[in-house]
Amino acid sequence: MDPIILKTLHLAGVIALFTSLGATLLGGSGKKGASMLHGISLVLILLVGFAMLKKPPMGQSWWMIKLGLWLFLGVAPILAKRKVLPGSIVLVLSIAAAVTAAWLGLAKPF
Repeated sequence: MDPIILKTLHLAGVIALFTSLGATLLGGSGKKGASMLHGISLVLILLVGFAMLKKPPMGQSWWMIKLGLWLFLGVAPILAKRKVLPGSIVLVLSIAAAVTAAWLGLAKPF
């Protein structure tokens, strides 16, 4: 598949993920829909990310860190819902995780 299409789908998943995180963490009436969007976008990000990873060599280890950040973003709503961390802290950590993941994907430092 064309790399541009894969990157576009990956970014669409990221946008959907942060839309769902915002809706979940800030509350509102559509929490069930936001939870569904959260799960669907996580799956989209994972599948398209591994499809993009087929192109460069998988011997690099930067993608393993991105997988850990993906796991954190997956449990972020649970951390806020169960009051493990305040919602504002979870949101800041989620943004920091996204910035780190973006840097790793662009720079591929190791």
